Amino acid sequence: MRQLRSIIAGLVASTLLSPLAPVERGHAAAARTMAKLGPKSKPKPPASSAKCEMPKFRIVVDVGHTPDSYGALSARNDPEFGFNFRLGKLITAKLRDQGFAATRLLVTDGKARPSLFKRVSAANDGRADLLLSIHHDSVPDKLLEAWEFDGAMSYFSDRFSGHSLFVSERNSHFATSLLLARMIGRQLKEQGLHYASQYTLPVMGRYRRQLLDKDLGVYRYDGLVVLSRTNSAAVLLEAGSIINRDEEMAMNSLERQELIAGAVAAAMGEFCARR
Repeated sequence: MRQLRSIIAGLVASTLLSPLAPVERGHAAAARTMAKLGPKSKPKPPASSAKCEMPKFRIVVDVGHTPDSYGALSARNDPEFGFNFRLGKLITAKLRDQGFAATRLLVTDGKARPSLFKRVSAANDGRADLLLSIHHDSVPDKLLEAWEFDGAMSYFSDRFSGHSLFVSERNSHFATSLLLARMIGRQLKEQGLHYASQYTLPVMGRYRRQLLDKDLGVYRYDGLVVLSRTNSAAVLLEAGSIINRDEEMAMNSLERQELIAGAVAAAMGEFCARR
């Protein structure tokens, strides 16, 4: 585990120097600012949702979790943060290539909850027009099964697979967030991918969510800080299940990463055209 964390830390070292770093064809620039968001912080005016000029439209691609708080472990003991970083970096590059020149990759450090407020503050201070948070899925601990991989005890669940999209009704741009989430979901569906339907099941317990679009896999999740406290429209994408052994292998492939990044870029192009 220590070695894995060291590898991931090296992978994002240049990007972590800046919580809101520009990415140009897969290369992260460096600078460092740290912002604080507390209960006494004065909210800034919501970002404008009137129109979308591609070169000026400020998209923040948020890499979920941090090297210190790396999220879920995959079926083969790889931290979620690495999956999130690779896909987020690719999505950022795709969007910039498509003409969204103001797109930025957001990587934060530190422990889980403080990092959430750092990323919200960075997005709000940068007057983002849109925040897209990238994650990869797991399942509740009670659904895990044990197996041995590469000489180490590991855990998996092949029962569920697929992507999912989350929005918050507490977001001041909920309707816009839902519209974009549906567009992303439709593009993913057209690529032959299916969404994770388990969030509607009682077995999910406290992770059970309201399904807002049963065709495209968009769920309501009001408790997420990055969705509810961001001043812009915000969508969280769980790109796939890394606790499912077959899907973990797919999510590690450049082919699947390119497919998802292409779907997100196509959805963003449609979204901008409609505004």
